[in-house]
Amino acid sequence: MIRNIIGLSIAVLLVSCGGDDGPPPAPKGAALVFPEENSECTTGTDISETSTQVTFRWIASDNTESYTLSVVNLDTNVPQNISTTSTSASLNITKGTPYAWSVTSRNSASDQVASSATWLFYNAGSQTTYTPFPAQLVNPLSGSTVQKDIANEVLLEWSGADVDNDIESFEVLFSDTDPPTTSVGITNASTMEIPVGVESGTVYYWRVITTDLEGNTSDSGVFDFKVL
Repeated sequence: MIRNIIGLSIAVLLVSCGGDDGPPPAPKGAALVFPEENSECTTGTDISETSTQVTFRWIASDNTESYTLSVVNLDTNVPQNISTTSTSASLNITKGTPYAWSVTSRNSASDQVASSATWLFYNAGSQTTYTPFPAQLVNPLSGSTVQKDIANEVLLEWSGADVDNDIESFEVLFSDTDPPTTSVGITNASTMEIPVGVESGTVYYWRVITTDLEGNTSDSGVFDFKVL
């Protein structure tokens, strides 16, 4: 009887020692290196009169087997994606054009992915002055549902950048129709938020037009959100 009890105890101990080790570690987000954030990329290899080949580089991230590089033409919003196990990849992109790029880290042992920061840059062209990067709409997130404050307002927030560092103003267009055409305010280069009046149960649309000292403008594109 005692022998049976001892045998059973050992079996239970072995099972507990060989139990679940938990989920595999999730990949970490990569740190971007080049092209640098809010910069003009001048090191591409000429492919034609209109395009250059640019090599994107980042730092290896933990628990990662492969990476997906995503490069988005901000004039057309068309992305180019390429997968690699390396920490660099080359793509042919259009000269004189603003781009956003980011890297997604993946591991086949995990169902989770990790995204890097998103950096903006201009691929060098023949121009000597550059249009501002389209404003990046930060809050509210597009498609989100938000709570208005006690003053029946929601705070719109964005970020802006320019290679020439000569942004003059941001104009916010906001309405309950798409696309929004009602201007609710113009802010200076250092002010990237504005409160707007809202009503519950309504979907709103907003966009930001950035203007620099040369008169160049860029359009953020339209975001929408619903108010509880």
